[in-house]
Amino acid sequence: MTDADPTTILQGLRGSIDNIDAALIFLLAERFHCTKQVGLLKAKHGMPASDPQREEQQIARLMRLAEDADLDPVFAEKWFNFVVAEVIRHHRNAAAQPD
Repeated sequence: MTDADPTTILQGLRGSIDNIDAALIFLLAERFHCTKQVGLLKAKHGMPASDPQREEQQIARLMRLAEDADLDPVFAEKWFNFVVAEVIRHHRNAAAQPD
């Protein structure tokens, strides 16, 4: 840290956090656009909404990435499980919709 005014430093850090949060929202939106297409494809072809083997592979992959990024791997797994639960809910809703 420098001898700069702590309020100025705080404002700069919060600005960075706000930008990162915005980027995360847009990335999540893009992810859900893709998973929506997956859900529609699965529904059209009678495939199950969830794929436990794929999910296990993704968890292992994301935990490795988290470790490389110095992020708590347990947090990465919790985040992934939260997102996947929402994706599966969307897939089940898509499967329940008439053509």
